[in-house]
Amino acid sequence: MIGLTVLGSTGSVGVSTLDVVARHSDRFRAVALTANRDSARMAEQCRRHRPQIAVMVDEEAARRLRELLSDMPDRPEILAGADGLEQVATMPETDYVMAAIVGAAGLPPTLAAARAGKRLLLANKESLVVAGALLMRAVEESGAQLLPIDSEHNAIFQCLPPNFCEGLPSVGVERILLTASGGPLRDWPIDRLASVTPEQACAHPTWAMGRKISVDSATMMNKGLEVIEACWLFGTDTDRIQVVVHPQSVIHSLVQYQDGSVLAQLGNPDMRTPIAHALGWPARLDAGVSPLDLFKVGHLDFEEPDLARFPCLGLAFRAASTGGTAPAILNAANEIAVAAFLDRRLDLPGIAAVVEGTLESLPNEDVDGQDLAFLLDVDRRAREHAEHLVRSRAI
Repeated sequence: MIGLTVLGSTGSVGVSTLDVVARHSDRFRAVALTANRDSARMAEQCRRHRPQIAVMVDEEAARRLRELLSDMPDRPEILAGADGLEQVATMPETDYVMAAIVGAAGLPPTLAAARAGKRLLLANKESLVVAGALLMRAVEESGAQLLPIDSEHNAIFQCLPPNFCEGLPSVGVERILLTASGGPLRDWPIDRLASVTPEQACAHPTWAMGRKISVDSATMMNKGLEVIEACWLFGTDTDRIQVVVHPQSVIHSLVQYQDGSVLAQLGNPDMRTPIAHALGWPARLDAGVSPLDLFKVGHLDFEEPDLARFPCLGLAFRAASTGGTAPAILNAANEIAVAAFLDRRLDLPGIAAVVEGTLESLPNEDVDGQDLAFLLDVDRRAREHAEHLVRSRAI
């Protein structure tokens, strides 16, 4: 029986992960679940999956969970805070760790899992954006397995040969084509973007996601973060990565080879597919996803991204090319700006303005040889500066 810890079990990726696990209860067991403050959903998950440990973000959320499970005879041990997250990411009963906590908050337990040599199912792209060198070094030194869960990176992984770690040119790869849906604002007039509401930005046409990642999709910052993630996962730079807007979200990404071949992974837009692939790899598992009906899809469209409409994508490419602490600053500023937009303190174009202003104001520093404390301090300083810019632009 394979023991699984799900970091972020009440979010969309966590829920999908537990759905796949439930379909293969003879093979997997959820030994630990973690969540932010959704005690009600966590209580439901504990009753169904019966983990050994449940972790909430703070003691108040943990107290609510204890009350909700007070009548459960085999109630899990309930912990709170960052120490609990790292404990369940490294516990001996855990073989696989699904890293699905959104944002930089997921970095410490993700890094702990890598250092502990677990199979790391990475849905938390911010871990690589903020601390790519640190995380990849931990994976190499511990012998951990790192498998991508983002649908695009999982698709690329499926289209590459097993020895791609030797270098993409050495295995004949010309470039990676990273697909993007374009989000709900792809066809909006640019002069109307300042009037976009959080509800409109979160109304993704093809994917069901949390609010933060939905806004990132609307600005295409999500794709920008994925570009940085792809650089680390596949050992390449931005010169070999092209973003392609594909509204149907059926082709999840492509790999172009030097002989003219282009390999693509297709499927219905359902996160259970990459989750099942990573859980079962190198075997294949039933994910509960319906087969792709090409006749129903009918046609596939492709467009170049409009950087005037999506300046966040251009900022992410710039940060990736700059390297150093620029990606960490980009990510931190974006998290602050998106939160302000969702709180209606900032308009949508203000997100890119805050990110750009933070990148231009803070020094870019070398990250070689630096530790997690250094990167978290960079993250803190970027958040403080971004919040200052939000207040100056508040609507």
